[in-house]
Amino acid sequence: MATMLKEQHKEGNHASLPFEMDDMQINPDFDTIGDIHDHDIDREVFLEEEEDEEESATDREIQAHLKSHSLLVPGTSEVDDSVAMYLREIGRAPLLTAEEEVRLAQAIERGKLERIRAEHLNILPDRLVMQKAEEAHRHLIEANLRLVVSVAKKYTGRGMSLQDLIQEGNTGLIGAVDKFDYTKGYKFSTYATWWIRQAVSRSIANQARTIRLPVHLAETINRMGRVSRSLVQELGREPSPQEIADKMGISTEKVLEIIHVNQKPVSLETPIGEDSDRSLGDYVEDETTATPTEGADRQLLKEQINKVLSNLSERERKIIQIRFGFVDGQSHSLEEVGKTFNVTRERIRQIEAKALRKLRQLSTMHHLQDYLD
Repeated sequence: MATMLKEQHKEGNHASLPFEMDDMQINPDFDTIGDIHDHDIDREVFLEEEEDEEESATDREIQAHLKSHSLLVPGTSEVDDSVAMYLREIGRAPLLTAEEEVRLAQAIERGKLERIRAEHLNILPDRLVMQKAEEAHRHLIEANLRLVVSVAKKYTGRGMSLQDLIQEGNTGLIGAVDKFDYTKGYKFSTYATWWIRQAVSRSIANQARTIRLPVHLAETINRMGRVSRSLVQELGREPSPQEIADKMGISTEKVLEIIHVNQKPVSLETPIGEDSDRSLGDYVEDETTATPTEGADRQLLKEQINKVLSNLSERERKIIQIRFGFVDGQSHSLEEVGKTFNVTRERIRQIEAKALRKLRQLSTMHHLQDYLD
């Protein structure tokens, strides 16, 4: 256990859990996992972000769930064996009192100050002080791993497995240990909960979707979801985009944009029907492929253009073809065409103007009029 946490601390954001776990092997009822850890949520710590009713309810649930030290209900197997093994392992670490948290935080701070002193004097830090700081750092993490599980389970069903959520939450816990200031007077679990939430919510915003959305947009989508659910209870029906916009204080166009970007991609390999061997891709039109009629029209237009251009000199015809993209489908500037013929851009402009005058005087030009309609 201690070795795993030590490696996790060293790897930072690459921290991982000592087990592999499949999403489908986990029972969606995680109540037995949540009955862990004992801490008091200090609401003042979370005034940095506006808390809505849903988040407040989550805090109250955490407070209720963390009053029990039990990790699993005896005689049940509601979670995967590897998960249960991990939960039993982290459950061996005793919970800390406020006094013990302060003592560990002081040891960690002494280690930081010793490292600064050693760097300033260009000497090696005191080995005993650093060893005690490292042990205190590990002890504070191990004693709060159950808090990570309790918070992480609140975010299940949002596109990430419980294993990944716990992994990201552990990263947030390590950050909380590094930044905890015991002189502020609040408990470490209060401070760490915010860090764990931030790490988990950010990871969901960055990794849960096939197409990543900016974090601020993901937060707006979550807020719109809460507003929408509130309006459903208030109105007794699905709210309109205008009603959601009024409630959120944004424009209707912005709400429609958020609804559009919030759509989840669907695989073209999705089967259609239970007994059919066809997939969704078989029924989706490829708009980049021309229809037989469009293909015939393009071929006829190409023949008509070549017939009209045949009235020009070879040099004029090549300049017109390159200039307007008849060769590679890409139009080119006067300077680019000039480099091709090793003449100035002004000379190309003169030749182009002369060629266009010739084309306007041709009696066959009316044949191209039909393609403009």
